[in-house]
Amino acid sequence: MSVNEVNAETQEFQDVTPKQALQAAEAAVHHVEISSSAKIMLGLTAFVAAICGGLYGYDTGIISGALLLITSDFQLNSGMQELVASSILIGAVVGALVAGSMSEKYGRRFTATIVSAVFVLGAIACSFAQSVTQLIIFRVFLGLAVGGSTQVVPMYISELAPAGRRGNLVTMFNVAIGIGILLANIIGFAARDAWGWRPMIGLAAIPAAFVFLCLLFLPRSPRWTAENEGLKSAIAELSRIRTSKKAILREIREMHEIAESTDPLDKGWRGLAQPWVRPAVIAALGVAFFTQVGGLEMMIYYAPTFLHDAGFGKNSALLASLGVAITYCIMTFLGCLTVDKIGRRRLMLITGPISVLSMIGLGVVFSMHPAEGSFGAWLVIFFLLSFMASNSIGIQICGWLTGAEMFPLCMRGQATSLFAATLWGADLLVTITALTLVQLVTLGDAMWVYAAVNVLTVLFVFRFVPELSGASLEDIEYALRKKRFTPRKGHTRIVDASDV
Repeated sequence: MSVNEVNAETQEFQDVTPKQALQAAEAAVHHVEISSSAKIMLGLTAFVAAICGGLYGYDTGIISGALLLITSDFQLNSGMQELVASSILIGAVVGALVAGSMSEKYGRRFTATIVSAVFVLGAIACSFAQSVTQLIIFRVFLGLAVGGSTQVVPMYISELAPAGRRGNLVTMFNVAIGIGILLANIIGFAARDAWGWRPMIGLAAIPAAFVFLCLLFLPRSPRWTAENEGLKSAIAELSRIRTSKKAILREIREMHEIAESTDPLDKGWRGLAQPWVRPAVIAALGVAFFTQVGGLEMMIYYAPTFLHDAGFGKNSALLASLGVAITYCIMTFLGCLTVDKIGRRRLMLITGPISVLSMIGLGVVFSMHPAEGSFGAWLVIFFLLSFMASNSIGIQICGWLTGAEMFPLCMRGQATSLFAATLWGADLLVTITALTLVQLVTLGDAMWVYAAVNVLTVLFVFRFVPELSGASLEDIEYALRKKRFTPRKGHTRIVDASDV
């Protein structure tokens, strides 16, 4: 049975009782045609959507190598450097909030398509900026796409993915971020003199245009269609990305059960104020905040600047920044492969202390003012890469993932919008104050401040974040409603392995 036939067969049931509608949907599942390429379609959709993460990584990472050229072109002081680097984050906060409403009203795929179009226009506009004021304005516009992608893409993929593969597929977004940052640093190092900063920034328009075209043909979120168009539409979308009728049947029953238990007061922004949702709000927003303020984004933006100020030559500083990008890329890929097996909470608790020790080490060595090529300089590189490795495979991977899976469907668009806005607000706070902090204290003291933040991160995860591995999105919502969304009282997982 084709998608159109499923829709036609269940059309007559749209005015019947919820129980009859479910029975009709269950009957339709038994006649639906499972696509032989469903597994490929699921992976392809996650891959294409995740390229938005690569665009985010490239557009934020390219400023690391381009900032030295832009500073020379426009004669920028440290305050203007911070503003150029952070302007994209101002747009990201707004973009995250706007995308939340769009994704609820028009759907996840439609919103991701608009986001990719903004990526195209923003990258081209930035590359043609004739003054620092224009560059800042255009980077704010580009930031709308950056923030919008972080709101809608992880949520879109999480709603497409089966429970057992959700961590793997959603974290493809993080892997793409790492690849984008790596490409930005390679181009920043190898092509900065031959190209200049304008082609370096404008290059991102090409993959963004590819994503825009692909998204027009990919499946919509089955959970969004179930809530907005009914189970018949969800079946049609699920038939494109599931390999068995049994899996489709199980998921539509879970969707139906959740829909029946949803109170109108739980929907939208009002739902976030409900007491039963509060544990997810605290956990998700806390993780969003600590994902950004721990120091990783600061290192991505300013590593060449910090190392140059610490006595490294320009080429050495850019090479070290390239090493940072390679480390981020490799570790996020490893995190993508292991997060479903190890678990979100456990991964953050294992890697968090390593981030703390690495930042302490950086603080000590920077305070010694090592000369380029000395043993102290090699220690700087060691602790820098150690921090990037532990932070990348830990809270960076898990932060984006948990934000996409913690919230109930009836408020997920608004909740993930708030999550992404919190994340970008925290990133903006760090980016716009990093150089100022270093000037107020010292580079070594600044690293100790970030070490203290990483200590708080570990304590927060231990206290507030339960284990979500192996749980479907409906399992997580059920745990919230039954007050089981907690790492305390002996159960750190919201579902046992035997329940999955």
